[in-house]
Amino acid sequence: MMWRRGDRGWIEVICGPMFSGKSEELIRRVTRAAIARIPVQVFKPALDDRYATEQVVSHSALSVAAQPVSSAKELLLAVDDRTEVVGIDEGQFFDDELVDVADHLASTGMQVIVAGLDLDYLRRPFEPIPSLCGRAEYVTKTLAVCHRCGGPALYTQRIVKSDDLVVLGATGAYEARCRHCYSPEEGQQEALAIDS
Repeated sequence: MMWRRGDRGWIEVICGPMFSGKSEELIRRVTRAAIARIPVQVFKPALDDRYATEQVVSHSALSVAAQPVSSAKELLLAVDDRTEVVGIDEGQFFDDELVDVADHLASTGMQVIVAGLDLDYLRRPFEPIPSLCGRAEYVTKTLAVCHRCGGPALYTQRIVKSDDLVVLGATGAYEARCRHCYSPEEGQQEALAIDS
């Protein structure tokens, strides 16, 4: 996105399925800001400790230092006055207050970049990302490669048995799937076969 200094803030959302490069793109954008000597802070949800507790790490092993926080309010309180760019990874794991927090930060002149899943494993809107898209000046929808056919994947297929909305995992728990290969029942059937 365009880099402007001054009091004009905005929100950027990077959304899509798992394995589509959302975190990688967030890391790229905040790294460019840091290279330009723009004060940057990066945050991640405290519950996401899959790869590291104080870093955002992409599936391709790129990383950037990040502060873990438990809520959107805690994130807001942790933002320094001198910060101009705020990066937030795994936005879907934050409470709905993230929308107002991002809006507030942008209104005070900060560039807010949020990466996260826009759909859950059942293809339902995964809040607060869809609401953030409605408030964002820039929205980037990323696609993955379908793990079955190699086509453009826009869905996250859960392949382990669980009815919980949030199941932390990566390869082995989820696959990226295209419209034709996505099947919500398949994961449950495969999990049942493994359990037997």
